Amino acid sequence: MKRTSSSNLPVEAAFCSSLQDLSPGSEDTLDMASEIHMPGPECLIKNINGRLLVNPEALKILSAIRQPVVVVAIVGLYRTGKSYLMNKLAGKKKGFSVGSTVQSHTKGIWMWCVPHPKKPDHTLVLLDTEGLGDVEKGDNQNDSWIFALAVLLSSTFVYNSIGAINQQAMDQLHYVTELTRRIRAKSSPDKHEVLDSANFVSFFPDFVWTLRDFSLELVADGQPITADEYLEYSLKLKQGNDKKTKNFNEPRLCIRKFFPEKKCFIFDRPAHRKYLIHLEQLQEEDLNPEFREQVADFCFYILSHSKAKTLSGGITVNGPRLESLVLTYVNSISSGDLPCMESAVLALAKIENLAAVQKAIAHYDQQMGQKLKLPTETLQELLDLHRATEKEAIEVFMKNSFKDVDQVFQKKLGDKLEAKLDDFCKQNMKASSDYCMALIQDIFHPLYEDVKQGTFFKPGAYYLFIKKMNEPKNKYHQVPRKGVQTGETLRKYLDSKEDVADALLQIDQLLTEKEKEIEVERMKSEAANKILEEMQKKNEQMMREKEASYQEHVKQLTEKMEKERAQLTADQERVLALQNPPLNSSEHDAFCFETDRTEAWPRGATPSPRSGVVAERSSPRPRSGALAERSNPTSKEWWRRGRRRAKRSYSTSKVRRVAVRRYPLSKVRSSGCALLEQL
Repeated sequence: MKRTSSSNLPVEAAFCSSLQDLSPGSEDTLDMASEIHMPGPECLIKNINGRLLVNPEALKILSAIRQPVVVVAIVGLYRTGKSYLMNKLAGKKKGFSVGSTVQSHTKGIWMWCVPHPKKPDHTLVLLDTEGLGDVEKGDNQNDSWIFALAVLLSSTFVYNSIGAINQQAMDQLHYVTELTRRIRAKSSPDKHEVLDSANFVSFFPDFVWTLRDFSLELVADGQPITADEYLEYSLKLKQGNDKKTKNFNEPRLCIRKFFPEKKCFIFDRPAHRKYLIHLEQLQEEDLNPEFREQVADFCFYILSHSKAKTLSGGITVNGPRLESLVLTYVNSISSGDLPCMESAVLALAKIENLAAVQKAIAHYDQQMGQKLKLPTETLQELLDLHRATEKEAIEVFMKNSFKDVDQVFQKKLGDKLEAKLDDFCKQNMKASSDYCMALIQDIFHPLYEDVKQGTFFKPGAYYLFIKKMNEPKNKYHQVPRKGVQTGETLRKYLDSKEDVADALLQIDQLLTEKEKEIEVERMKSEAANKILEEMQKKNEQMMREKEASYQEHVKQLTEKMEKERAQLTADQERVLALQNPPLNSSEHDAFCFETDRTEAWPRGATPSPRSGVVAERSSPRPRSGALAERSNPTSKEWWRRGRRRAKRSYSTSKVRRVAVRRYPLSKVRSSGCALLEQL
């Protein structure tokens, strides 16, 4: 476990280096980057002395592609013309190295990103692999990893071979039988996982077999057949349990199980043998016309039918996501672990969900910075703006996140947004306090200047001072947009000047001691009540805001869970379709008969085991009128009601069985409760 987690560190570091592109001001940069494509192939995974290494320059190219990617990988024995077909898919005569000797030219896995000719909003990523079975390497294990990586990274997998599909060709395709030993579908598999092909089918690409220099006639049992029918015919299994039969069936069974979508193309020899060494220099008219037509059909099918690379759950892969997959798989192989498809998806989800949180926070900061003018007149004004901006930030997170297990990253987003709100509240209070203090000093300065000049040193001065004090107070309250600290700042200022009023009160000998105490207490009581009301109002507003924020999180989470559940349902139905065949007619008739016999009788009556006549369980009380008519087994109304109940019962029981089998109530109930407790 420690070794696996350490291997993921380069993945996060490389992917997080592009998080700056996710800032709100970088949309133009991303659009421009999506249009940048390679003039020629670049080595993606180097094979140096049997060790696989990722090329950082190729990863930079992938990180700049924000469009969905259609990944076509080709694998086959060396010197079988794989690179020629990939150059044709790229629309170029030259690109991938096409050798003319017995030595293999391509080493490792090479990548060429070009605009997709039939899908304007997609990028076509072509992966050309080094030839399998190169005598200079002498290492079948290295070939197996190249084969496995091509399967894991592609959305369309092309296997290229020479001649017909015979036992020798199947023996050369032994790499497909090693996939279950080279790849894990789940991070915590059980001991029977390798026997369940459904786990691999959801990750594996479409399979295309290209047969080069094919010279046989496509005829079976005296009837002409297509290339696809020839492939299906070649993949037929033999009956038997002996070792020879098992060896014969094993590669065929793996292809049938792992690759449900299969296609076959045959190619004649492109030209006379003496011209093949200069195949790149040959003009189109110098090539075999049938070969040119076959290549055109192959390219048309690949470009028209190859889908964008997707992950489990329907997550579309773009350049940065493909970059993360390459790093995860190669690091796992280099560290001695098996590449795990589920772990790669979860590692990618962790990186992208972290980026989604940062992008949502950046959007929140940008919108608040543009719209918020401090100080706000009331706290509610700030809370309303926060609520609207928080909703937009959550939408940004939901759009850019996937597979947020237990809503870990959504909770992080909620905590960050709450901290942002607290910070804005503090800024708002400080801005209001500073503004109010400057305003108070400007308004009250003339009054206290008169006190210094001795204007109030006379009988009745205290009452005159209190009266004069109301004038600057009224002027202060008439100034708009002082903020949430309007009353608090004024109270603090008056408290700091309370000794002036006390001095005037002592000078004013006309006031009795009792009157002074009453007056002081009244002013303090009014100020305290006002402060208490303001604090209570602020607390109520904050509670309402937190409740609204919680509801917004729950709402958007519910919507996303509904979408993910729909996608999961579709995946489960596809898997169930592979595993659970439908009931035959005899089983269905037996089930319907049993349901009618046990559910069609009205409450209080059972069928007689001998005569089939309805027998009462107990003697019911006498009934009259319409009620007695419905309760009479000999009446038509009684039989009509029984048939309706039988139909309803059968329909309900059938739906209930399907629903319970696909969506156990205990699982739904436990997931919902856990989610609500976390939120």
